[in-house]
Amino acid sequence: MAKGERSILLVEDNPDDAELTLRALQRHTVVEKVVVAHDGVEALDYLLAQGSHAGRDPQAFPRLVLLDLKLPRLDGLELLRRLRAEPRTSALPVVVLTSSKEDKDIAECYRCGANSYIRKPVDFERFIDAVRQVEQYWLSLNEAPPAPPK
Repeated sequence: MAKGERSILLVEDNPDDAELTLRALQRHTVVEKVVVAHDGVEALDYLLAQGSHAGRDPQAFPRLVLLDLKLPRLDGLELLRRLRAEPRTSALPVVVLTSSKEDKDIAECYRCGANSYIRKPVDFERFIDAVRQVEQYWLSLNEAPPAPPK
């Protein structure tokens, strides 16, 4: 994965949740760029540099994907399955950030290769703190996987 840029792909269809997450990320200076995809198809196109993102550098990956589960066109679980099946994105860190409290969702996310599963806190300050901790761990402490083969 690209070592230089500290970017995040936020996959979130709810505009309020996307705005809240962006505000939480902007409170800190660790992240350089946040790309928002509003559904699973848009996220897949971005990551694989295809469709409307065909002109994007296919070797430039975000350091982290924040993934909601309930998405239109291609839901979060199916997106996760496809990312893990694709050699270029199989090691990309994916943190599920969702409101689902269903044990079956948690189990399926880990079975499909999620790196972490976080329930969105309802309280604004707790949400801000959760996003800050995720960002700090995945962009500052965690070593990114090496770039995939071309």
